[in-house]
Amino acid sequence: MRVLVTGGTGYIGSHAAVALIEAGHEAVLLDNQHNSTGAVASRIGRITRTSPELIRGDVRDASMLAELFSARRIDAVMHFAGLKAVGESVQRPLDYYETNVGGTIRLCQAMEAAGVRKLIFSSSATVYGDPDRVPIREDAPTGGTTNPYGTSKHMVERMLTDLSTANPGWCIGILRYFNPVGAHKSALIGESPSGIPNNLVPYIAQVAAGEREHLQVFGDDYPTRDGTGVRDYIHVVDLAAGHVRALEYLDAQPGQHAWNLGRGEGHSVLEAVRAFEQASGCSIPYRVTERRPGDVAECWADPSKAERELGWRAERGLATMMEDAWRWQRQGSDTETAS
Repeated sequence: MRVLVTGGTGYIGSHAAVALIEAGHEAVLLDNQHNSTGAVASRIGRITRTSPELIRGDVRDASMLAELFSARRIDAVMHFAGLKAVGESVQRPLDYYETNVGGTIRLCQAMEAAGVRKLIFSSSATVYGDPDRVPIREDAPTGGTTNPYGTSKHMVERMLTDLSTANPGWCIGILRYFNPVGAHKSALIGESPSGIPNNLVPYIAQVAAGEREHLQVFGDDYPTRDGTGVRDYIHVVDLAAGHVRALEYLDAQPGQHAWNLGRGEGHSVLEAVRAFEQASGCSIPYRVTERRPGDVAECWADPSKAERELGWRAERGLATMMEDAWRWQRQGSDTETAS
């Protein structure tokens, strides 16, 4: 298949592009380069020994999308383009609705006009809000979100449900991520956020590298085993493999489907810090601050549906995630990278 990868030079999109190419598909990358650079496409090419096409553009640009689909045969779309920081979404909700919801509407309109109706959507465990119980299954209630980022993802999920109901010709896979971390083992692509990192592991890595004085831990009074937030961390390479499995599943099982992608176990912030210290050999100083608006106490997946239906499971443990993140911090993140 020739697959359009929106946000294709970003952190998850770039790893998904590698996974697609290694599985025998062709990846066409679309990115507005808001938080990444064109150098990522060449790095994907180095890993896969190919030359993926890169189109600079924004999914909110309807005329650009129409031209893109008119000029190329596209069989399916993996949609990663969007804003993704929980804390930032609380401060800038309109930006998140415009980009995440509005951009997906424009993309689906362009796909419909071009007769391309196979879509893998990058959703999030934040659609579950503050869960009543963990681990979380796909049939748990959604919509009780605690921040605009999660709400934007839930709104897109509802929109896609309505779309597939109105037009059964659509094949849609909704992938609810838990917490992607790590980097490709080559250290050619990884997570390199602009400014102060919004996610835990890049922040820890920058502290370990001496780029920041200390880590901020947002709250140590949650009802968890050490008082810090508990999350399900998944290696980004495992996550990318799940996208390819989901895309291929839609060939045999059309319709709309949703899967959790996580390891099925939770680790606290302080446990993640200790794992990174062991991987890097560096001490990570930290300071506890107030809770961050929009965060929940604990959240981890029941990924059994993905294993049962897709034949997929996360293979890499927390130690490997931290080792790969540290290798990326030392070898790759000081140059033009994926974010």
